[in-house]
Parts: sequence; C-alpha cells; structure tokens
Amino acid sequence: MSNYRNFKLVVYYVAHGVKNLNKEKLQQQIDFFKRYMRLDKVYIEPMRDILVTEEELRLCKEIFEENGIEAQGGITTCLPDPEGQDKKQRLFNVLCYNDEKMMATLQKACEMNARVFDGFILDDFYFSNCTCEKCRSERDKYNAEHGITDGSWQAYRTHLLYEASKKYVIDPAKAVNPDCKITIKYPNWMESYQETGYDPASQRDIFDLIYTGTETRDPVNTDQHLPRYLSYSLMSYMEDMAPGRNGGGWFDCFDCRILDYYLEQGYLTAFAKPREIMLFCFQALNDSIFVPPLGFMLDKLDDLLDNLGTPIGVPCYIPNASQGEDNVQDFLGMNGFPVLSTPDFKADAPVMLLTASSAYDKDIISKLENYIASGNKAIVTSGFVKATLGKGIERITSLRYRDRKMTARDFAAEGEIAVAASRWTRQTAEKAVTVPVMELRNNATWGAVCKAINEEEACTLLALDTYGKGKMYTLVVPEAFSDIKYYPEAVLNRMRKEFAVNGIRYSGKNTISIFLYDNDTFVIYPYVDNNTYDSDVTIHIKDANSIVEIGTGKEILPLYEEKGEAVFSLWATVGRWKAYKINRK
Repeated sequence: MSNYRNFKLVVYYVAHGVKNLNKEKLQQQIDFFKRYMRLDKVYIEPMRDILVTEEELRLCKEIFEENGIEAQGGITTCLPDPEGQDKKQRLFNVLCYNDEKMMATLQKACEMNARVFDGFILDDFYFSNCTCEKCRSERDKYNAEHGITDGSWQAYRTHLLYEASKKYVIDPAKAVNPDCKITIKYPNWMESYQETGYDPASQRDIFDLIYTGTETRDPVNTDQHLPRYLSYSLMSYMEDMAPGRNGGGWFDCFDCRILDYYLEQGYLTAFAKPREIMLFCFQALNDSIFVPPLGFMLDKLDDLLDNLGTPIGVPCYIPNASQGEDNVQDFLGMNGFPVLSTPDFKADAPVMLLTASSAYDKDIISKLENYIASGNKAIVTSGFVKATLGKGIERITSLRYRDRKMTARDFAAEGEIAVAASRWTRQTAEKAVTVPVMELRNNATWGAVCKAINEEEACTLLALDTYGKGKMYTLVVPEAFSDIKYYPEAVLNRMRKEFAVNGIRYSGKNTISIFLYDNDTFVIYPYVDNNTYDSDVTIHIKDANSIVEIGTGKEILPLYEEKGEAVFSLWATVGRWKAYKINRK
C-alpha cells in the first residue's frame, strides 16, 4: 500500500546521517516531513566515503519503521584511498574496481544491506573514472585481447563494471539473502554512460530493477546544462530499456536557484507515470523551503495522474551506447514537440524521430529505408544526415553537407496551400540563429517547407523527401540546440505539424511542452524562465467535439474546424500545468 494512489513517495538517507544518528533529532526531522508530505519508504545507506556498523544501520531502520515508513538499503560507491596506499586521482572518490581493499569494503556493505533489508539501491556514483596504473594496465590488456587499438576506455570499463557487479555486489548479497532485490540507479547523463562503465543493455539482465535519475536542476548555472524535459523523456527511455522494472524517478534540490526548477523536476517525473518518486536526500531537504511546496503539489499530481493513461509521443530512437546531438530531443520536447526517447527502433510506429545518435546503429539505413518505403514517416535531424552521408542516406535524399553555416534572423514557413508566392509566412526571430547549410538538389528534395533567410540566400530548415509509400522530413537544428526556441513561431508550428500524435498537435509559443497519453488526455506545461510569459496556445485535434479541463470539468468548444481538425484556444500560465480530456466524434 502507498500513501498516494499513483506512486510511492520515497526519500534517501545518507551514511553520514546513520553514523551520527541521534534518535530524538531524527524523530524531529521525520516529523518535519510528516507536516507536509506522506513518506512511504526510505533508502538507508551504510556506505558513502565511510562504512557504518550494522548496529547503527539497524537502529536507523527501526526509527523509520516505527513511523510507518518502509526501509530498504542503499550504497554510494565512494571511498577514500585505503590507508597506506598512494593517492589515486578519482573524481568524487568513486571506486577503483581494480583495488582489492575497496572491493572488499563494497562487498561488505552489500552483504550488510542484504542482512538488514530485503532490497537495496546503488546510487548513481556506481561508475569508474580511475586511471591508476592498474586500471591503465588492465585496460590495455583488455583492448589488446579484443582488437581495440585506439586506447579507449569504454569497452573495458563496461566489462569491468559488469564483472564487478556480479562478483562483489549481486552474488555476495544473494548468498546472504536470496530474496534481496538489487536496483541500479542510472544518472541523468545518458550519452556518457559507457565511457564510465554504465551499460543498461547488459546490466538490466543481472540487476532486479533499474532506476532513473531525473534531476536537471538549474539549466544554466551547473556543469551539466541539461534541458528540463529530460526529467520526463529519460523515464520513458528507461521504461523501454527494462519494461516493468524501472523503479522510479529520482531528483534532488541542489543548484535550484529558482524554486520552480526544483518543483518542475517533480512535475515532469510524475508526468512519466513512475512507480516511485524519490527525493534526494533526507538531510538536504530537512527544514528546507523545498518540502512544503512539493508536498502541496504532490497531492495535486496524484489527482492529475488518476486521469492520465500511458505516455505516448513520437519515439526518438537512441540506441544503447550511442552519442551524437546530445539531448537534442529534449530541447525539441521543451518547445512543443511530443517526443519519447527509446532504445528501440519502433518499426510499428507511424512516425519516428532519428538523431545523430541513431546513426550508431550499423543497420540504421536499411531499417530506415524499409520503414519509409512501407508507408511510414521518419523525421531525421540534420545531424543524422551528416552522420550517415557516405553510408547510404544518399538513396533517400539529395541533401548534402559541405561544412557551411548560415546565421539568420529572417525565416519563412510554408502554409497549407503550396502554390503562389504568398504561400510562405515570413517572420523575424528575436535573435540571430546559426544553422548548418544542408544543400539539396532542387525538386529532387523539397527544401522550402521551412527556411532560414540571409538577404538573397536561403537554406532549408525542414526538407521533404518522398520514398516508396512514405516520407522523410529532415529537421535542421541550430548549432546551439537551445536556439531551437528562437525559431519564429510560424516555423516551429510548421515543424510541430509533422509531430502530430493521435491527431493532436500543439501551436504556440516556445518553452512549452505538451504531454500526450493513450486515453485521449494531454497536459500543457509552460516552463519557468527569465523570458517566459503567460500566453494563448492553440491545440489542433482531429475528429474532436470538445475538450474538458481535468479538475474543473469545464468544457471547451473549438474556435473553428478546418480539414477535420478542431482548433482550440487555451491559456497557458507559466509554472502551472493544465490537463484536458478529449471528447471525440
């Protein structure tokens, strides 16, 4: 049973709190949380730079359980250099998985967790960046044995962590407690996983559960600069990676200089329909400004989720262990494109998005060719085209890239009627945007769907190729992906038209997301930022009679109908979501 209908609310308790436990003080802290939210579970760790005793761990567990809060274990794989050893250069003190003393401590912590709990989770420091002499030597040996000649770390580290997981984590814990469920939590930096040893495609086979990092924090003043839509899209990616075994979404309060940045992490995590919502961490959140407003909003999110089905959207194919155009799909998602990231090529989807990451699939061109020719629509980014030139994309499009760029403030988007000189809507952008120039052979590829204009020269922003029974659109993304929001509204709206799902598409200002569900519901959310304002937005829905605002029951009739689409005008308030149910004809 959960204290919320649609998710469990859980919190993480770090090892230093266990080590310095004061029962009376901990009870006061638990009481603070109880005033504002209803905790279902706590993950308590015995290890994070220190190793606590089993007695200390059991006492902490006992206090939480006395308060009706389920307890499981946790581990953060960080340790100082063992006494008497030379210092290893390691970011964040993450483990050297070739250090026998560190591995012995890790195994001891896992065995302790298995004795005390029926499950534990590995915090997202479960990776390697150690470059000590032993690690370098073992890397070189592994690479030589496997024909890897570039000296890279990826293959070796993924192998190292896979073997260490079985030897020091899973097997010892299961030997102590065969029923112990072990979860690996993946961080928010998906494109970097394999370089440091994470490999969801292989690790999902040995761990009982996975978990998703949904922390995006301040999008500017942090080292990661992650678009906030990632808090939603990475959840869908991990759900496809291990269907039914993605335990939940985990976010924190760090580097959130604007309170809404913290709350938005919670909203978008919830929009993805998680099994658990994890708050990191108990110590940082205690007596903080973050808990009361989040607690207030959790009840509203619970009410909202009562009405929402399973998330749907345009699948964006990001193969495991791929890189390229990092997070471009999330910048699109933040601007009204309903994108769902997935590690799978969704051949049964009527429309799909491919980025430069998709090109890591060695069979991508044959898959794409068959997909389009059979009558589907693919939307590919300019980065995908560049990555596949010379690899067969020429069979589908005449687009070429010759290392040219254009900076423009004037743009044009094609209207509904593709005849006469007035068919384009011309708009000037708020700021100049630099885009790659994708050259094309006129009338082999139609490049004027959307275009950037610099005086007498223009280059395509949305190009159309027909192939067999289907179509391929190439969406040109700016050199700086965040500049997508500076494409004028007419250009964004024309692009969004190709991203319609279940006959639903969004038109309107930038920095607003639309989240779609398979029960004909959708959510509109405008992000909080320095330059975001309340605004009217337009929703186009095929075969709709009306929509009903979830929560108020207010019925909204369309402004008009055109070509089978009902057109609705809605008011979007920054930092506040609104959800709607569609009444179809």
